Amino acid sequence: PAPAALNAAAMAALPFSIQLPTGLTITPARAGATASIYRVQRGNQTLLMIYAGPSSQFPIYDGETVRTGGRASVVVTEGSRRLAMEHLFQRATDPKEIHVWIASVEGADRDLAERIGQSIDVK
Repeated sequence: PAPAALNAAAMAALPFSIQLPTGLTITPARAGATASIYRVQRGNQTLLMIYAGPSSQFPIYDGETVRTGGRASVVVTEGSRRLAMEHLFQRATDPKEIHVWIASVEGADRDLAERIGQSIDVK
C-alpha cells in the first residue's frame, strides 16, 4: 500500500519546519535504513522532495551555489527571474543533512514548490 500522508503530530516531529499551504500533504517515500525521504504533494502530483539523512546527493541541479541563512542553495535563472531549485542544510546532529529540491513541475506549480522550499528550515 502507498504510504499515508503525515498527520500534524508526525509533521511536528520532523527535523525541519515547513510552511505547507492548505491542500498539500507530506508523504514519506522509500528511503534507506538511516535516511528518510518525503514528498510534498497535491493529490498524486509531487511538487517538492526532502531528504533527511547522513549524506545527500546535493547538488542535483546545475546553477549558482549561494550560501546564506545556514544553507547552500542552487539558484538558476529562467528568463528574467531567479529560482532556488534546491537547498542543503548541514547539522551537527542526525540527520546530518537535509536536502530539499523542486520536482519536475512547471508554471504556477514550480513557483509554489519554490516558495515551499524557501519556507523550510532546520529545527
